[in-house]
Amino acid sequence: MVQSLNFKNILVTGANGQLGTSLKQVMRDNGIPEDKFHFTDIDTLDITDPTAVNSFCRDRSVDAIVNLAAYTQVDKAESDRERAFAINAGAVHNLAEAALQFGCFMIQISTDYVFDGEANTPYKVTDAVAPVSVYGASKAEGERHILSIAKHAAIIRTAWLYSAYGNNFFKTMMRLGKEKSEISVVNDQRGCPTYAPDLAKAILSVLAQADKVDGVEIFHYTNEGNITWYDFAKAIMETSGSHCRVNSVTSAEYPTPTKRPAYSVLDLSAIKEKFGICIPNWEDGLKRCHKTYQTL
Repeated sequence: MVQSLNFKNILVTGANGQLGTSLKQVMRDNGIPEDKFHFTDIDTLDITDPTAVNSFCRDRSVDAIVNLAAYTQVDKAESDRERAFAINAGAVHNLAEAALQFGCFMIQISTDYVFDGEANTPYKVTDAVAPVSVYGASKAEGERHILSIAKHAAIIRTAWLYSAYGNNFFKTMMRLGKEKSEISVVNDQRGCPTYAPDLAKAILSVLAQADKVDGVEIFHYTNEGNITWYDFAKAIMETSGSHCRVNSVTSAEYPTPTKRPAYSVLDLSAIKEKFGICIPNWEDGLKRCHKTYQTL
């Protein structure tokens, strides 16, 4: 998967988040040495500071950038627009400029929230973006910076990301399954749960085959299959052996500050065809996540 990596110094931002932690886990599990990777987070590199980004890339002769850093608090973003855009758009602009200046290949992680969720067939990589939230708009702006600045980059949109690390739907359901006898979960939002270590493997595959990326290209990656949040919550409870009852409700019955996409299913054909990636289904990802969760 990574033996053919041609890069010597790979900057990974947001390395302490769930995707960054998952990336390091996948590397350890597969015996991939970390000597080519420079893992950073806000305490070691402020990517909203263009001078800091340029200095880091120059001093370490960075030739690839993997941006895993993101403002992901979807509801909070509605009242924290400036910070959301600073991280999801401004920082991406800084990284794209550095990639251009130092001739780096770049991978940017984006989201299904760049779409309005009004479709009824899987979103293709060529479909027009139409975000309906501050979070989605900030991520779409980050994509535009990559498309307009970078010369060699892959934008990978994902959805419903979860793992045994950090804060996510899986971790919340595991906690509620122990604390509550019953919960209510929306059953009218459909998408594809994505096990973060599976996305991490895909990122490593794209890095290893960066020569296949023609200029700047957009790809979609989630696990296979699509379900509702209600379906996912029930599956998590069943996998964990919890007796917590999951009740089905509508989005109207469970209002949130941010409008969630009703349909977040992404077409995965582009990444599978270009890189030969075999994508596991969501049930398989959930079983492996639970197994990892039990060891922590």
